[in-house]
Amino acid sequence: MPELSVIVHGPNTQDHLTGLLDSMAARPLPDVEIVVAAVGDWARRTAERHSPYVQVVPLPDGTGDAAARAAGAERAAGRWLHFVHAKDGLPAAGPHTVAERLAALPDPVDVLLVDHVRSTWRSAGLPSPDGPLLARAGRADLALDDSARLLRLTPLLGTRVLRAAFWRAHRARLGSDDEAHAALAALLLADRVACLPHVALEDRRLRSAALPPVTAEQRYALIDRYESLLDLARERPAVHTVLYEIMVRDCLRTFARGGMPDAVAREFFHRASTAALRRRPDGYRRPAGPEGVRRALLEEGAYTRYRAFQHANHARRAVRSTVRTGRHRLAARVRDQQYRLALHRPVDPQLAVFAAYWNRGVACNPAAIAAKLAELAPDIHPVWVVTAENVALLPPGTDHVVPGTRRYAEVIATAKYLVNNVNFPNAVVKRPDAVHLQTHHGTPLKRMGLDQLAHPAAAQGLDFAALLHRVDKWDYSISANSHTTRMWQRAYPSRYVSLDHGYPRNDVYYTAGAEDVRAIRARLGIPPGRRAVLYAPTHRDYEAGWTPRLDLAALADRLGEDTVLLVRGHYFYDGGGPPAGLRRSGRVLDVSSYDPVEELCLAADALVTDYSSIMFDYANLDRPLIIHADDWETYRITRGVYFDLMAEAPGPVARTQEELTEILTTDAWRDDRAAKARAAFRRRFCEYDDGRAAERVVRRVFLGQDEASLPPVLPVEQRTPAPSPEEACPS
Repeated sequence: MPELSVIVHGPNTQDHLTGLLDSMAARPLPDVEIVVAAVGDWARRTAERHSPYVQVVPLPDGTGDAAARAAGAERAAGRWLHFVHAKDGLPAAGPHTVAERLAALPDPVDVLLVDHVRSTWRSAGLPSPDGPLLARAGRADLALDDSARLLRLTPLLGTRVLRAAFWRAHRARLGSDDEAHAALAALLLADRVACLPHVALEDRRLRSAALPPVTAEQRYALIDRYESLLDLARERPAVHTVLYEIMVRDCLRTFARGGMPDAVAREFFHRASTAALRRRPDGYRRPAGPEGVRRALLEEGAYTRYRAFQHANHARRAVRSTVRTGRHRLAARVRDQQYRLALHRPVDPQLAVFAAYWNRGVACNPAAIAAKLAELAPDIHPVWVVTAENVALLPPGTDHVVPGTRRYAEVIATAKYLVNNVNFPNAVVKRPDAVHLQTHHGTPLKRMGLDQLAHPAAAQGLDFAALLHRVDKWDYSISANSHTTRMWQRAYPSRYVSLDHGYPRNDVYYTAGAEDVRAIRARLGIPPGRRAVLYAPTHRDYEAGWTPRLDLAALADRLGEDTVLLVRGHYFYDGGGPPAGLRRSGRVLDVSSYDPVEELCLAADALVTDYSSIMFDYANLDRPLIIHADDWETYRITRGVYFDLMAEAPGPVARTQEELTEILTTDAWRDDRAAKARAAFRRRFCEYDDGRAAERVVRRVFLGQDEASLPPVLPVEQRTPAPSPEEACPS
C-alpha cells in the first residue's frame, strides 16, 4: 500500500495538467501513487500519455470538482490523500517530503497542513503568508481547539493532506465544489492536525477575465458556507470566535471589491448583516478604529451609511496620498538640485565613500578594505553611508553621512572612490574620474543578476534594465574564486575589471590567533571545552518570512550538555524559541544580531547551514561543515542554482533533523570522508582567499599598483587558517 495518493482532478485548463504530470513522472516515487480524475477528453488523453506512471479515471465534461475528487479517491490505494487541482502544480520534492512526514505521524492525526506558493499569469512562485504560522505550530500534533489560529491559513484543499480513513468517514461534509468550504471543514472535523512548513503545492490563480462571471447566487453562497461551518463549531468557543472573525472579514472584503450590481450588493450586505448578528459570539468585542466602524455598520445593516463611510475613506486616502506625494516630490527635487550642483565641483582624490548592505553600517568586504586603507593609504579619508536608525551602531569616531542630507549629496558627488557590497542608487552619476569598486557579499550558489530572469519568485520587482545601468558604473568587481568570476561575468555582463584577489572580509580567517578565538568565545559566553555549533540558515524567496527548519530545543537536548548551538537567522521562533532553561544554561544562543559574523565563525567548532554563502567563507577555516538541505529540490527549482550542492557538498548532507542529529552525535561530522569533501570544496571555492585579499585590493585600486607587483595568492595547501577552538581553548 502506498503511503500517499496524489489525486489530480479536473479539466486540463490552459494545458496546466501537462506540466503537472510531466514534473511528477520525472521523479516517480515508490511510496507515492498518482491518480488522475480526468474531466473531459483533453484531460483523459493528457493523463493517458503518462501511463504507466498514473492511473486514469475518465470523467465526462462538466463533472464538478467534488465529484472528480470523490471518483479519484475511490480508486486511490494510499493511506493518505492529497487532492491537487489539474490547474495547479507540485514542487519536484513536494510529494517525497510529504510522504516522509506522513510516515512519522501518529494515528490520531487526520490532516497534515502544508505550505504553498502562488502563481499568476504575470508572476510565479510567490510566497504564501502561511509559512510563519505553520512554523510556529511546531512538529507536534495539535487539536484545533488549542490552535484555532490555524483556521486563518489560506483555505486551499491542496494544502490539506487527508488521512484516507478520515476522508471516507466525512466524505459527505468534505464533498463540496467550494474548495474553501472543504478546506475549512477538513480542519473543523479533524480530531488532530499536524503541520509541515514546506512548500508542497503551487496554487495557480487564473485570470478572472478567463473565468465565468460570478453569479449573484455564488455571492450569497459565501455567507451560506460560513453559516454551515459555524454549525460545526457551535460548542467550541475558541474555534467559533476565530471562524466568526474570518467570516466577517471575508464578507466585508467581498463587498469592498465591488463588481456587483446595486441590487445584488444590497442583498449581499443584508444577508451578511443577518449572519454577523446571528452568529456573533457571546461577549465578543469589535476591534477599534475604522475596522470596528465597518463591523458596527454591517451589524446594523446600514447599507447607505456603509457606502458613505467607504467613499469618505477613499477620499481621505486620496487626499493624504496627494499631500504625501507632493511632499516627497518637493524633497526629491531639492535633493536632486543639491546633488547636481555638487557634481560641478572637482572630484576629491583623497575622499572615499563606503557602504555595505544597503547602508546598514561598517561591515563585510568594504569594512575590511577600509581598515587596510587606513594602514596603507592614511591620507585617503573614508566616509560611510549609513541610515539614520543605524548611526548609533557605528564604531566611535566613524565619519558618516545619512542619505538625503546635503552632505550626503556633496560626498557622493565628489568622492574619487565609491565602494559598496551592493549597488549605489540609480541616481548616482558615474563621473569619468571616479572609481566604483563592487565588492559583492558572497559566493554565488543561487542564481543572481540576469540569471534570475528565469526565476521570477527570486526576482520580484527587479528592474533588469536598471540593474544593468548600475552594473555599467562598476570599474572593478571583486571575486573569491574562478567560479565566482565566471558567474559574475554571466550575471552582470559589462566592461568592469575582475579583481581575482579574494574576499577581504575572509582575511581574518588567516590572521586571527588563538587569543582572538578565546576572546570571542568568552564574549559569547561559551565555556571552555564546550563544542560550539553555528547554525546559519538562509532566506527562501518562496516563503513570506523566516521559517525555522529545525526544532532547536529537541536538537539541543539530543546533542547534550557539551554542545552549544549558536543560532543566526531572523528572529527565530517569533517569540517562541527554545525553553528558558536551555537559554539560561547557555546551550542555545540567539546570535542573529551579533556582528561581525566572522567572529561567530571563528568561535564555532562546526557550521550547519543550508544554502547560505556563509559556507564558502567558513570553508577557509578548514573546520567541519554540515549541510541541512530539507527542501533542496524546491529551493533549486524556485531560486535557481549554479551547481548541484548535493553532489559537491563541503561535508555530510542531512535531509531531515534526525539525519542531522545522527551526524552530530557520531563522528560523521568530522571523519575522513567529511575532511575529503571539505578539502575538495576549499580547493574550488577558497581559491583566492589567503589572508591578504584586502591588501591586494587596496594596492591595486587605491595605490594604482599593477597586477604583477601585488602579493601572490598562496596555494590552498600552503595556508594556515586561524586555530580551531579545540586548539585555542584546550580543556
